[in-house]
Amino acid sequence: MIFSTANYVEQLASAFSRVEVAVCNRLALYLNAARERKANIFLCGNGGSAANANHWANDLIYGAGKNGRGGVRAHSLAANTSVIMCLANDTGYENVFSGQLRVLASLGDILIVLSGSGNSPNILHALEEAKSLGLETWAIVGYDGGKALQLAQNVIHFPLNDMQIAEDLQMVVCHEVTKILSTPI
Repeated sequence: MIFSTANYVEQLASAFSRVEVAVCNRLALYLNAARERKANIFLCGNGGSAANANHWANDLIYGAGKNGRGGVRAHSLAANTSVIMCLANDTGYENVFSGQLRVLASLGDILIVLSGSGNSPNILHALEEAKSLGLETWAIVGYDGGKALQLAQNVIHFPLNDMQIAEDLQMVVCHEVTKILSTPI
């Protein structure tokens, strides 16, 4: 099939329409409760999903705080290249997120993993570490959801085999949730 913008937008809309609105609303409720108790939200992903994790952290800190509601304590585990390179070199790339969680996370915090496949070892190790620490876990995944589908307590799954659209949908969810969180009381 030849690429067309109309086809791309159609695939994007079709994939998003299959997600239950209630799941996105539930994520917003979890994040709002975390904001109220001053818990931390940790985000991680690889490649484009890492950039999306950084973007989510920005939107939760600043965008969600508009209209006087206050921002959310959000941290992208993909943002500190020195820590990532140290952990990758000394303990293995599969531990770059779980190693950070082990030091930074506390009971009551939330981990959100962003992944196209849901099978990246560093994402899976982060979910396992979060579980051992008592964190609430969320996965936003594409394709067949991978192993993250079973490891995460809460999942937003876009069952499509297109990395670009899966990553676009991560940001659609981010912006939807941020809008909910920034709505005046």
